[in-house]
Amino acid sequence: MTSPPRLPEALTVLRDRLAAAPLGLATPGRDAAVRAARGVTDQIDDYLLPRLRDLDAPLLTVIGGSTGAGKSTLVNSLVGAPVTTAGVLRPTTRAPVLVCSRADAASFAGDRVLPGLARVTGGAGGPGTVQLVVRDDVPPGLALLDAPDVDSVVASNRDLAGQLLAAADLWVFVTTAARYADAVPWDVLRTAQERGTALAVVLDRVPPEASAEVSADLAGMLARAGLAAARLFVVEEGPLADGRLPEEQVAPLRGWLHALAADQEQRAVVVRQTLEGALGSLQERTGTVVTAVEEQLVTAGALRDAAAAAYDAARDGVDEGIRSGSLLRGEVLARWQEFVGTGEWMRSLQTRVGRLRDRVAAAVTGRPLPEESLQGALESSVEHLLRAEADRAAERTVTAWRALPAGPPLLAGEEQELSRVSGDFSEAAGVQVRDWQGAVLDLVREEGADKRSRARVLSWGVSGTGAVVMVAVFAHTGGLLGGEVAVAGGTTAVGQRVLEAVFGDAAVRALAERARADLRERADVLLTYEQDRFGARVDAVAPEPGAADELLAATGALTEARRATA
Repeated sequence: MTSPPRLPEALTVLRDRLAAAPLGLATPGRDAAVRAARGVTDQIDDYLLPRLRDLDAPLLTVIGGSTGAGKSTLVNSLVGAPVTTAGVLRPTTRAPVLVCSRADAASFAGDRVLPGLARVTGGAGGPGTVQLVVRDDVPPGLALLDAPDVDSVVASNRDLAGQLLAAADLWVFVTTAARYADAVPWDVLRTAQERGTALAVVLDRVPPEASAEVSADLAGMLARAGLAAARLFVVEEGPLADGRLPEEQVAPLRGWLHALAADQEQRAVVVRQTLEGALGSLQERTGTVVTAVEEQLVTAGALRDAAAAAYDAARDGVDEGIRSGSLLRGEVLARWQEFVGTGEWMRSLQTRVGRLRDRVAAAVTGRPLPEESLQGALESSVEHLLRAEADRAAERTVTAWRALPAGPPLLAGEEQELSRVSGDFSEAAGVQVRDWQGAVLDLVREEGADKRSRARVLSWGVSGTGAVVMVAVFAHTGGLLGGEVAVAGGTTAVGQRVLEAVFGDAAVRALAERARADLRERADVLLTYEQDRFGARVDAVAPEPGAADELLAATGALTEARRATA
């Protein structure tokens, strides 16, 4: 009996999608989704694909349960020999033990079932292995697997126990009269109910005088949980013989298991129940992962939006600094007064001799020309503005990310470094501002070239003319107060009137606006680079926009494949 190829192919696609599910952001639903994705991929690898490829393979029965419930003792009693270690030290079972008949050894010796666990024969296995024990007294068609405790204090044991239960055709869950109402057993039993798994429950260590009462109570609890079909076996408390349960206590369970092994039709019923239940549970279990991936996308968007808001505010701050006239203070104001207030620049436009005299004097004294001092002051002032806004944006982003669900892990202890501009920002800002100043001079030359009748006048003072254009970019008196208006505003107006005489009113306004737009673009380049420091951290772990849709499509393809095989 073989399975149509579409179903294994659809399972493989779903498995690959889940294994690659992007769950890198620390969202509230991430951990549950990681467990769900791992659980589904493990079950596809360990059980669904192997079972679909060989529906007639022996029945794998996993003996699971709580710490100290007596699982290993039960397995030894069922086999009639000490095939697995039972003891008082916990956790006792570190590596699972699989017991099968010699006729079925080939079915379990390879990687058909539990391919991620290496087989060990002839002795105890270590972590990451399955100890394979071949016995002539185990009937063909049946294999027993002693699993680690589902509530082990060792997390890897708990995880392995869950993985092994998900790989079983039949669960035999062992609990005790003292612990059958505990939360952990019922978490496992609810999982069996949700997945439609074939299930038997062994109630161990029941005082003989309370056997009827306790077993009836547990049977009622199973019925109310939707597990009325589960077979219930009761093992009364009593002395062991050679470490094994008395024959009369274990015989009912052994007889039932051997009957399943001998009856291919009944064995197929159990396999089909668990197989269909597992397949039917995949959509809901995958839905947990889909929801988490969508949550990841929303969270990534919120993180990006927080950074974008901070850096958009920085762009607005730069624009406000440019327009408000606040840059025309301090050193810039002093250099402007020195440059324009003395009339040197106006005379340099009117006489070549004046310009030549200034350069000779500068060469002799070692002092820079007035326009060069002004440009240097402007460069420093603009760099300071850019750095201040970039620093503020970085700090705002870090603060916002601290308050978002996935933000702190992305900062990864680098809050102090990230709350400031990057190490090469100052150098990059200096380059951009100097390049901008050069571009302004190019604009002046370009505008002067279109005015042939005035080209000679322009050629007398390109650098000085450019300096005035640079000042005009910032010369909105909204940021100036008192005497500054009279000095800076008045002298700027004088300089602007001379520019208008050279270029014309409209051309001067256009020059200033083009220079202002160019500076904004350069500031945007710097701030985008800084913002990308944060964006790169999100991009490294965030899902692609279609990740959730790919998972949904894989689930839909599996549903269609199941319909086609029905």
